[in-house]
Amino acid sequence: MAATTIEFAIRGPIAPADLAGLSDRVCALLHESGADVARCDVAGVDADAAVVDALARLQLAARRLGCQVLLRHASNELRQLVAFMGLTEVLPE
Repeated sequence: MAATTIEFAIRGPIAPADLAGLSDRVCALLHESGADVARCDVAGVDADAAVVDALARLQLAARRLGCQVLLRHASNELRQLVAFMGLTEVLPE
């Protein structure tokens, strides 16, 4: 059976207080879609620790639903920060 893929975008800035609401919205989207793969467009976010935290939390929640989040359009700065934080395997492109 072929994997089901959905796409969504995250825009910034993302503050720590935004994490719960963002996670709830994305989890609802993933649950409703039943997707196996979610391509997350991150072109509209800054490269900072709050964003990486949010993305890692989304990946964890997605995996609990049997889905994998793949980053799209990540800036070089965001890719470097993800690598610096040791999360390249957690947040693949």
